[in-house]
Order: sequence, then structure tokens, then C-alpha cells
Amino acid sequence: MSRPPSSKGIVSFGEYKTWYRVTGELGAGRPPVVVLHGGPGSTHDYLLALAELSDAGWPVIHYDQLGNGGSTHLPDRGEDFWTVQLFKDELDNLLRALGVADDYVLFGQSWGGILGASHAAGRPPGLRGLVIANAPASYVLWLQEMEVLRAGLPQDVQETLRRHEAAGTTDSEEYFTAMRVFYDRHVCRVVPWPRDFVASFMEIYDDPTVYYTMNGPNEFHVIGTLKDWSVVDEVHRIEVPTLLLTGRHDEATPATVQPYFDRVPEVRWEVLEDSSHLPHLEEPERFREVVLDYLDGLLTDDERKGAVR
Repeated sequence: MSRPPSSKGIVSFGEYKTWYRVTGELGAGRPPVVVLHGGPGSTHDYLLALAELSDAGWPVIHYDQLGNGGSTHLPDRGEDFWTVQLFKDELDNLLRALGVADDYVLFGQSWGGILGASHAAGRPPGLRGLVIANAPASYVLWLQEMEVLRAGLPQDVQETLRRHEAAGTTDSEEYFTAMRVFYDRHVCRVVPWPRDFVASFMEIYDDPTVYYTMNGPNEFHVIGTLKDWSVVDEVHRIEVPTLLLTGRHDEATPATVQPYFDRVPEVRWEVLEDSSHLPHLEEPERFREVVLDYLDGLLTDDERKGAVR
């Protein structure tokens, strides 16, 4: 059960609205952890477990990125609107609106991780630390590794997937059933899927505008505008201590994450052995232990002495 929010609301983003919720008290000592969800086109729901960090004194800010969840939906907008820069601008706007731009930590998961890495590469002065969870550094690498993972699926599943992808019938029930074989191996190994994950999964398909435009019909068939995007050439500019998180069975394979480890100056990489793409749901205790240890390392001695335990 996730922690109830201390507050929630809407901030204006130009003519649009960004929905957010806060767990814990902003400005009470420790910098807030700002959570960037995946997709693009998912929602905050599947990451609600991170609200538990507030129990250790870390305020947590969740929000729904534009186009999904409680934020403004724009189903008629096309590729020219849904850009990486749009979501970077939305994040900057949220940080300013909530008054936390001068001291915060970013936690980005999947697409949120690569988005957070690009944000951090801009060297924002208030960024204290960065967690890149289950995120590729390049969608070119991601697509290469998806072929490797798909080759490990049962032959009949592979054939079903490719047949529907070639025919453009990825919205069929047969395709969805075959897709679940991949998801149950490399996205979430908890069966049945946790409620928070199901909530985000259903939200994507309730309004798939962003997901279909930028990603594609699923995690492993990326045919959208992100298919060539990479942050490999910019992550060397990240100046804050960075934690990489992956699962042993993750769709974000080691090859997709390696550029972060090779190029980010101050970086640590933790692999959760019994997880795939959602270790915060698959190994919650180990996940919390690793993240809190990292966060504690960001504190000054004075902050540590005065921090809530």
C-alpha cells in the first residue's frame, strides 16, 4: 500500500497542466526525490512504491508527464509536438513551480531514466543526485538488444509477434498474448502483476497517443520517433553522483546501460538479481536498501545529523 500524499495539485505548463503529488514535507531538511516515470506515455502509478522513501525523511514528488494520467491529454497532436525537449521543459517548469529547483534529486525509470540523464547533462545547478533505473543510454542499442531477447522466446511466440508486426495488427488479442510472454520475462516477473503496474499499463492504452508516437506498440517493437535517440554523447557532462539500477533479467540489458557506466564521471551500478525491469516491485526490500544507501551518501554531515531517521 503506497503512502497517501501530503499534497497534490496542478501546475500550469504554458497553456497545459501538469498533475503532481507530494509525499512528505518539502523544505523540511532533505532534498525531494523527483520521480520521472517511463513510457513515454505511462503514468506515475507504477512508481508509487517510491513514496516509502518519505518514511526515511526524503520527500517524494510524483507527476504525470504531459499527455497522460492527470495531466493535459492532447490526442490530436502529432510527431512534431511530442519531443524530448517538450518533456525536459515540462520537468524544468515543475521544479520551478514547486520551488525545488535549487535542491533536488532525480529518480528516472526506463524512459524517465534517459530523460533524467539528458536533464542532468545540462548541469542544472540545483541537482544533487541522479538515479537512472532500468534505462538505456541509446534506443539504437535498445533495439539491438531487443532482438537478442526476442530470440530467446519460444519459436511460436517469435513467429506470432513478427507476423502481426509485418501485417500491422499489433492491436490483436493474439499479439497481446504473445507479447505477455516477453513482458513476464523481462518487464515484470511478479505474477499476477502488481496493481500499481496494471494501473499504469491500462492508462497507456486508454490514451496511447504519446506511447505510440514516440515509442511504438510495446517495449520491444520501437518504431516511434525515439528509435534513433541517444544520450551517449552527452552523459559525460553529468556532474552529480549517479546510481545505475538494473535487474538481472531486465529488458534494459547490460549493453544498453554500459555507456552510462563508462562515461558518467561519478557512477555506481547495482544489479538486483531477482528482478527484471521493475525492481522496486520485484525486490522492494533490496531496492529500498540500495536507494536509501545511495541517498544517504548525498547528504552533508550536518544534514545527516539533523535528518529524520
